[in-house]
Formats: sequence, C-alpha cells, structure tokens
Amino acid sequence: MLELTLNKITKKYGRKIAVDHVSYACRMGVDGLLGENCAGKTTLLRMICGLLEPSDGEIRCSGDSVDRMGAQYRRLLGYLPQEFGYYPEFTARKFLLYMAALKAIPKELAVEKAEELLKLVGLEQEQNSRLKTFSGGMIRRLGIAQALLNDPEILVLDEPTSGLDPKERIRFRNIISELSRDRIILLSTHIVSDVEYIADEILLMKGGELIKTGSMEWLAAQVRGRVWDCCVRPEETENYQAHYSVSNLRNTDHGVRLRIVAEECPGPGAKPVDPDLEDVYLYYFREV
Repeated sequence: MLELTLNKITKKYGRKIAVDHVSYACRMGVDGLLGENCAGKTTLLRMICGLLEPSDGEIRCSGDSVDRMGAQYRRLLGYLPQEFGYYPEFTARKFLLYMAALKAIPKELAVEKAEELLKLVGLEQEQNSRLKTFSGGMIRRLGIAQALLNDPEILVLDEPTSGLDPKERIRFRNIISELSRDRIILLSTHIVSDVEYIADEILLMKGGELIKTGSMEWLAAQVRGRVWDCCVRPEETENYQAHYSVSNLRNTDHGVRLRIVAEECPGPGAKPVDPDLEDVYLYYFREV
C-alpha cells in the first residue's frame, strides 16, 4: 500500500524556521492540514511536491527516498498550488491539453482525460470559453482538473476551495471523497468546513509545527469538557468576549447565547456541550 512518510522535515530561511521538524505518515484517504495563514502549510506542501528542498529531514514514498525516485515520484503527484497560474487567452480545453503535454500524457489519452475532467468539475459547457472570461471559482475548478490529469496516486491541494461559493464547495468535497478511495490526498486549508466532513485524519499546524494529529472524533475528545453554552444579558457580552474565546454568538428573545471555549465553566448557568471541529480549532489556535 502506498505511503508517504515525512521524517523531521525542516525548512529554514536564514534564522527563520518556516517548517520545524515535521514527522507524519500519509496513507490512503484524505489528510486535512488545518492552520492559520503563515503557519507553514504551503512551504510543507511545496517540499512534498519537490518544489522546495528541505533544510533537514527526509521524505520517503513507500520506503524509497523521493530524491532518488526522481521522475518516478513526480509521476505519482498531482498538485494544485495556492496561486494557480494560467494563460487568459487559452480556452479551458486547450489549457488542459497544454498541461497534459507538459506532463507527457499521450495526445489521445489527454483528449479523453480533458473531456472527463471538465465534466467532473462542471466546466463541460464552458470548455471552449477563454479563461479570461472565467470567474475565480471557475479558475479554481480548472486548477483541480489539471491536478488530476495524470491520474495521480498522491494529490496535493493547497487552499483548493479559495474562491468557490457554497454550492461549489459541496461539489468539491464530494469529488475529493470519491477520489480518496484509492489515493493519498493532502488538503491544506484554513477553512474548517473544508475538512470537517471529508478528512480521515486532521493535522493541526501552528508556527511551522504539527501540534496535533488525529481523527475528528479523537480531536474532539481531547477538547470535551472545555466547550460551554450559556445565555447572558446583552450588556455582559463584551466582558465575556474579553475574557473567553467565543466560537459563536447569537441574539435570542431571552438574551445572547454564547458558545465558549474555556478550560473551566465560564459562569453561572453555562452547560458543557459536545465540541465540533470549529471548537477544536479555536481551542488550539486561541490567543494564549
């Protein structure tokens, strides 16, 4: 079974450490890499894809060093970068055929794959339209399609839902769930809902380090007993927000209902509730 192993991967820029001794084993399924902007997520993904050289550590694919594997490893990869470049005068179809040529995919197979993927991402009707007429969400969908051209066994997606509307986000999640049956998918985002429903494992990255990894259920269990629901008077709201991490605030007929992440009961009448991934995120990324 395919496995991608990171062994103490580090990336330094002078004195700045962007990625700090990250170790993890990716297996078949979806790994959701969750963290704030500038947490080191993009740098880590670029090292996995061979676009950056680690300052220290090693990446192995099923036991072999990816450096020694060379082109053999690159053939396994599909990558959607955070900043996706394209040629505005190209049509969607021409762009995919161009990218297929760069990946040395035979022409007949490229034509077949382009048609299949344009349909998959919902751009079949726009395949002959120039990219300069596309919305940001459509360009992002085209980026997902190009990452799949070579039918990769390892799919790396950096902020793949940037610019997608809620309906497109749902379509994307369904596509990723289908694809994850027989490949490794590493999906980086700072949007909790992108990974909550589809990730088999969730990796929390902060300050260049992986601070927690595990299933949604396991991570939620670590925060159980630290998420509270309470109803307060409107004039008390500001004080609660000043002293606690509030994950949700809603005005009701009876007062302001707060969902609070805190080590101890935040006040009279507060009741513990089951944590979701948003609570987990706020717990580990709250200001200390």
